[in-house]
Amino acid sequence: MTDKIPVTVLTGYLGAGKTTLLNRILTEDHGKRYAVIVNEFGEIGIDNDLVVGADEDVFEMNNGCVCCTVRGDLIRVVAGLMKRQRPGKPAFDAIIVETTGLADPGPVAQTFFVDEDVKAKTQLDSVTALVDAKHVMARLDDSKEAREQVAFADRIILNKVDLVDEAELVAVEARLRRLNPLAPITRAERANVPLDQVLGLGGFDLGRILDINPEFANPAHGEHGHVHDEHCGHDHHDHDHDHDHAHDHHHGARGHAHEDDIKGISLSLDRPMDGTRFTAWLDRLLGEQGQNILRAKGIIDVNGEDRRLVFQAVHMILEGDLQKPWGANERRWSRAVFIGRELDEAALRAGFEACAA
Repeated sequence: MTDKIPVTVLTGYLGAGKTTLLNRILTEDHGKRYAVIVNEFGEIGIDNDLVVGADEDVFEMNNGCVCCTVRGDLIRVVAGLMKRQRPGKPAFDAIIVETTGLADPGPVAQTFFVDEDVKAKTQLDSVTALVDAKHVMARLDDSKEAREQVAFADRIILNKVDLVDEAELVAVEARLRRLNPLAPITRAERANVPLDQVLGLGGFDLGRILDINPEFANPAHGEHGHVHDEHCGHDHHDHDHDHDHAHDHHHGARGHAHEDDIKGISLSLDRPMDGTRFTAWLDRLLGEQGQNILRAKGIIDVNGEDRRLVFQAVHMILEGDLQKPWGANERRWSRAVFIGRELDEAALRAGFEACAA
């Protein structure tokens, strides 16, 4: 479709299993050439035996993958990697950028939209967050960055699931989903996740937003049903109560274990939207609250337009486009998810619905 190199941003807290995953990418015989950019070799135990010819920044692996460090500017490193490209034959199938455990992925992702040179040669494919099933609850409680990493992701890998029981996993997944209703959650042990669930996801591809399933619009209720259908045990009862509590008392005590400052808000409308009014509302919203809105995606039914309007935002950076036509028998409706900090759900809903034609 494009000769741009896809870039995956890999986030996750210390100990979540990123090193294991990166070592797999750098050593497995997968027949692809990946460039892995890591922030600090000190933090990541890249296996030095694999390093063939180490110059200052770039390590070549036996399987043709390369590993390099970000000692300064991401833009500079990406530019350096792109210089290794031969005309007509790309040197890499994909680039993976690993962020330090403490990093907010926002600025890393924005680099791929803002810098013209980087944008000309690469495209952001997705942000994948690796979380450790055993410790993620505590991390989310005490770390703003951990919450941001989850909220920002297109795909969440719930790693080390062998260390906790099913009831705990269900509770963890429910919380992750409240923070981020957009990202599918993949369970893994020892980061044994298939690479096609990490790379090539098209999370930032506007055309792929059409894949968002309708049930994404109400994850809370879906989760509710899901918990009851599959697990009838008593141990989930408290969790369900907790779940309602989190939804009903947003401004209640901050001490409540699962009351996170970030949450995903899902909006939907069954009447067509006024396109001009909607665009103006969205621009104003991102202008005023863009710092607090980590990610947003939506599919809008514009009055008088056969094609659907698809948009996504990373903080203040918005892209939108009219994508393929609605099907003849397809339900035409608008739906959007905003993931952010301190969002006023009632105000968002009122603003969204006021855009009806």
